[in-house]
Amino acid sequence: MKITPVILSGGSGTRLWPISRSLNPKQFLDFFGEHSLFQKAALRVKNSEDFHEPIIVCNNEHRFTAAEELQKINITPKSIILEPVGRNTAPAIAIAALDVIASHAKKDDLILVMPSDHIIQDEEKFLAQVKKAAKAANDEYLVTFGIVPDKAETGYGYIKKDEELSKFKEIFTVEKFVEKPNKKTAEEFLKSGEYLWNSGIFMFKASTYLETLQKLQNDMFLRCCISYNKAVRDLDFIRLFAEDFEKCPNISVDYAIMEKAEKVAVLPIEVGWSDVGSWQAIAEITKQDENKNSLIGDVSAVKTKNCYINSRSGLVATIGVENLIVISLKDTVLVANKNNAQDVKELFEMLKKQKRDECHSHTKVLRPWGSFETIDISDRFKVKRITVKPKSSLSLQMHNHRAEHWVVVKGTAHVTCGSKEFVMTEDESTYIPVGKKHRLENKGQIPLELIEVQTGGYLGEDDIIRFSDIYGR
Repeated sequence: MKITPVILSGGSGTRLWPISRSLNPKQFLDFFGEHSLFQKAALRVKNSEDFHEPIIVCNNEHRFTAAEELQKINITPKSIILEPVGRNTAPAIAIAALDVIASHAKKDDLILVMPSDHIIQDEEKFLAQVKKAAKAANDEYLVTFGIVPDKAETGYGYIKKDEELSKFKEIFTVEKFVEKPNKKTAEEFLKSGEYLWNSGIFMFKASTYLETLQKLQNDMFLRCCISYNKAVRDLDFIRLFAEDFEKCPNISVDYAIMEKAEKVAVLPIEVGWSDVGSWQAIAEITKQDENKNSLIGDVSAVKTKNCYINSRSGLVATIGVENLIVISLKDTVLVANKNNAQDVKELFEMLKKQKRDECHSHTKVLRPWGSFETIDISDRFKVKRITVKPKSSLSLQMHNHRAEHWVVVKGTAHVTCGSKEFVMTEDESTYIPVGKKHRLENKGQIPLELIEVQTGGYLGEDDIIRFSDIYGR
């Protein structure tokens, strides 16, 4: 019986601000090599004959990013399911389970639920543990993977294991789930040897999960069924019916199912796991020098110890500092004590209330057709560098408050402006008046790059009226 991986990609990663932002959260970022955390999750099960193609559950805003991330690593997902709103893990897993049942009719309906933003260093050992868990899951158990703790961690929930199952070696029944403890309690948990970190990784039959959900959370079960049955396909995506999905309670699978169900089991694993939930966690699993520093990018450090310094814009130089996190970007610099790494979320929420753009996006913003990067901005003008991928097109659109000046610096642009259509090549320019319908296309084989100068009284990204769009926005 083959297993369907379900990759949940709804997190926002606010504790890893300023690199992680709402438009480009941590799962789509590369912290440890050539692949993002999302890609690592998908690749984890790519080359095993035990797995079907993955199901991705993400929000509408990240749909093109998720699709492109998979395309880059040559993975064709079974489905990319779009949540109209975030409703936590219990409804998301229910929707994925319904998609599995619709495809396999209870044959091969084992699912492995994985967050998209975790690290597993020993993937071979992890896959061996998955096979072990599959035996209990086939016997109608709801299996969770518990991480054997190596320190008194206060940032994770815990699972207290009970008796070993007689039929399945090294798999235990669950006595209880425990909220994130204080330091003293975490130390007691570690000393007892009876507690495991709650990894958020699960394995069960799709049918078992749905039957349990119907029994324990019938309203959620019905809402998910209606939302899935009324879903529509849009390009490569499944758009859930919003009206019913929005009425699902915002609740995790732990609270909704695992803490209440009868046949719940936990498999303790030691596979080099991290939820990469803070800059402190990043620092712990990043290569360090003889002074316990992790120095990434253009960094020069003198008499500096136990620091994580990541420069993605310009030189960062330090003298005589210890135990710091320093993140340097084009628009933001974060300096924090490692002991306060968890408080980055608090800072993010404060900045969000101030409606700072730095919470939402970077200076470079990804779009399905390419990207744009803000170079300069003032009250009455904004300068952008725009890159359009080959065979891609922006929407046919109009702006009510701004005019645009385009200068091509690389490639060939096909431009629609009002009733006119024309081609521009390098060093040629054009003017798009306020209120004029227009479109920019790259029909060529190389990326199109141009400089856009916007002028007007309002330059927000929401000043756009779309008339047609190949990406369905």
